[in-house]
Amino acid sequence: MADANPSPAPQMDTDKEVIVGKYKIKVLRSACIGAASCVAVSPGTFSLDPQNKAVVNSGSTDVPENILMAAQSCPTKAIVIIDTETGQQVWPA
Repeated sequence: MADANPSPAPQMDTDKEVIVGKYKIKVLRSACIGAASCVAVSPGTFSLDPQNKAVVNSGSTDVPENILMAAQSCPTKAIVIIDTETGQQVWPA
């Protein structure tokens, strides 16, 4: 039987920022509880690492609306979204 997640994202110890489309995305690892709601909403952008913490997948091409919904679905607001065009933090507001 094939693994549902054959290539887990690499383990990250810092809150790495990744630019996807018009957004700069950062997962606050200390706040992430591994609920995986972000993965459910935007699996192309988010995955869980071996520590069960969300990470941003490089090379994601998901639409901004899905990325924002994924961040908003996080129960601990561990995903920070910044609009790279304006420099304004979009989420959490």
